[in-house]
Amino acid sequence: MNQSKIGILPFWLKLYDDIGREARPRIEEFVRIVAQAFERRGVAASPAPVCRLEKEFDAAVKRFEREEVDAIVTLHLAYSPSLESAGALARTRLPILVLDTTPTFAFGPGQDPAEIMYNHGIHGVQDMCNLLVRNGKPFLIAAGHWERSDVVDRIVRHLPAARMAAVMGRGRVGLMGTSFKGMGDFYTPPAKLRATVGGTVKTLDAETLSKLVAAVKPAEVEAEMAEDRGRFDGPEGGGSAAEAHRRSVRMGLAVRRWIEREKLGAFTFNFLDMKKKAGHLTVPFLEASKAMARGTGYAGEGDVLTALLVAAVAAGFPETTFTEMFCPDWENGTVFLSHMGEVNWRLLDGRGRVEVMDYTYSATDDPVRVTGRLKAGSIVLANLAPMADGRYRLILAPAAMLAAKVEDRFGSSVRGWFQPPKPLPEFLEAYSRLGGTHHLAMCYAGEPGAAGPALQTLEDFGRLMGWDTVVIRG
Repeated sequence: MNQSKIGILPFWLKLYDDIGREARPRIEEFVRIVAQAFERRGVAASPAPVCRLEKEFDAAVKRFEREEVDAIVTLHLAYSPSLESAGALARTRLPILVLDTTPTFAFGPGQDPAEIMYNHGIHGVQDMCNLLVRNGKPFLIAAGHWERSDVVDRIVRHLPAARMAAVMGRGRVGLMGTSFKGMGDFYTPPAKLRATVGGTVKTLDAETLSKLVAAVKPAEVEAEMAEDRGRFDGPEGGGSAAEAHRRSVRMGLAVRRWIEREKLGAFTFNFLDMKKKAGHLTVPFLEASKAMARGTGYAGEGDVLTALLVAAVAAGFPETTFTEMFCPDWENGTVFLSHMGEVNWRLLDGRGRVEVMDYTYSATDDPVRVTGRLKAGSIVLANLAPMADGRYRLILAPAAMLAAKVEDRFGSSVRGWFQPPKPLPEFLEAYSRLGGTHHLAMCYAGEPGAAGPALQTLEDFGRLMGWDTVVIRG
């Protein structure tokens, strides 16, 4: 995972500069001290100049947006009137983490009254947070002394959630084809996605795809096939199987270049729209599996919303994949997870297998896909469900992916069985009462029974996005 980067936004009152600038050296030094505290914890810190007026806050926030920091960490050096900063903070898609601290640890009766100047930022925090709440701008807050408590560590622990929110808010998601006609649960038009979440949709037209495919060199295809043979089993033999592998790789490399050129954090395609006459050599199932293994978000059926969610969750938890709940096992109280041919192959138990798919759903040639069984471990299922009035609900469920005790009969598919956190009928009832859709992100969260920290991070992510966040527990 890349190093986290924060923008430190220091708050000050212009009145204090007007009556004299004697305090400036000390407050500016405190900003440097706080930045160094984050740097010691492996976080890249970019402090803005001390801000007092609306135009200064606007400039600082715009700079942080250009730098694509994971979060803005606010630092009140003294009281600061909230209307100076409220507009900039309400407009930005960047997550807000409030560091509520002061330089001095003790402030009892024996303290020098001159220390008030440097230690009265807490009521500026209260003023600002009221405006954040009133403006509907979510935030997370940690309070304590910067040196004599764990407050900086708590802000650092919030950074994975902030990074997820930043990916969601500024993400670019590619769409091949259209959203699957009639699937209404996840459907989010691009304009609505932009207005409510922040992600931007980029479509791939036939002419651009044809040029991308034509630009793929045979040597590149052969090199990628050789890499596949090193990490996967199959496909067996030559002839038609090798040709199916070759066209899947060629198609996949064209899609990969599109992702790189457009700086996409996620992509999705509707398999029904994959047609040879439109330039689709085949359905890029293989590249979808490879993309998720690289941390790129993906969802099936033209679902831009869940593709972006998968990208966001993967920013915090690299062991993330797209999936669906397919079939209930009433007898054993488990759920069979699967999809047509896409999985983060790094999450499989052992080596995945590349197999030719007998494909009949649209007018294109047979693809290959990676198949295998998901490894055992603690997981968290995450679903982003559109609600009324442009709102969303993030539904989370800790669960256990079960180990294979016997050979199963689903060897030519992506599969896994998970144990939900409560009896299966109760779990399914709760999920649908909450409006959960049939597309999911799923991440691994450590050893069995160790989903707590991951769950907390995902809850913080939901709060930073301003979503109704619900956990289905046992």
